[in-house]
Amino acid sequence: MKKAVIKSGGKQYVVAEGDSLEVELLNDNKKTASFTPLMVIDGNTTTIGTPEVANATVSADVTDADIQKEKVTSIRFKAKKRVNKKRGHRQHKSVLKIKKISTK
Repeated sequence: MKKAVIKSGGKQYVVAEGDSLEVELLNDNKKTASFTPLMVIDGNTTTIGTPEVANATVSADVTDADIQKEKVTSIRFKAKKRVNKKRGHRQHKSVLKIKKISTK
């Protein structure tokens, strides 16, 4: 079973063929995405890139282009000072389905 480490949105993910994962929002409105892996694990052999593995690609289908996660609320409060502030944030995500990990 092949596994790879890819980088998307400043984060690194360990993926295998057939996996589904949520990544930070991809700006382009394409139905497919391609990544250059940082590391490829193929059975007993491990290839580590400097910083990326040459001649290797990870291709994925974009199943959901723009979804929003649940709202995260933060509250700032200081007692006896009449200071209170409530903020909310909903992160935009893209859902990927890993198609193929290929090494040449």
